[in-house]
Amino acid sequence: MSQKPEDFPRWLFAQDCTFVTGADKVESLPDPSLPEIAFAGRSNVGKSSLINALLGRKSLARVSHTPGRTQQLNFFLLGKRFYIVDMPGYGYAAVSKAKIKVFSQLIQDYLRGRVPLKRAFLLIDSRHGFKPPDLVVMEMLDKAAVSYQVVLTKGDKVSPSFLETLIESLTAALKKHPAAFPTPLVTSSLTQEGLASLRKAIAEMVEEE
Repeated sequence: MSQKPEDFPRWLFAQDCTFVTGADKVESLPDPSLPEIAFAGRSNVGKSSLINALLGRKSLARVSHTPGRTQQLNFFLLGKRFYIVDMPGYGYAAVSKAKIKVFSQLIQDYLRGRVPLKRAFLLIDSRHGFKPPDLVVMEMLDKAAVSYQVVLTKGDKVSPSFLETLIESLTAALKKHPAAFPTPLVTSSLTQEGLASLRKAIAEMVEEE
């Protein structure tokens, strides 16, 4: 575009967003012609709710009360500029071990070889902090040299003092992970906290493309 809108992040996330494809194997991924921003997290972390709130939609990403319903890499095209990738939730108890193995391999293959992937946002529940499955995914991201940032969800569900202590502990832990951003971002799908900052970070990654 010849002239960037004054509030580019707000403008960008007001553009049309459409579901393009769901890939259950690497061969089904769309052509790597546009930037990609991925969202990963445990199956009950509120990932779909955050994506919907981020995009100002109510039901673009499917919200389910049954953990593990996202069983493929779902690609959403925003403003014909970049893809938001909703990754399969992990840590789901209701899904078979065989399925979990397939999902895990899909995630690893995607992270390891996807050139257009600009950043992964790793969603962590503010009420619980890091769990063992999160640390496994962080090691996976480190090994794949994929830049990632921790995003705390449900920030409205905990007290400010609890949140402050959590951020301090997570910031200390993130220092051990070379591909991670140094500090987490706090968000709430309900109150909209942190969403403007998240939109701004994404817009800065894709506006020059």
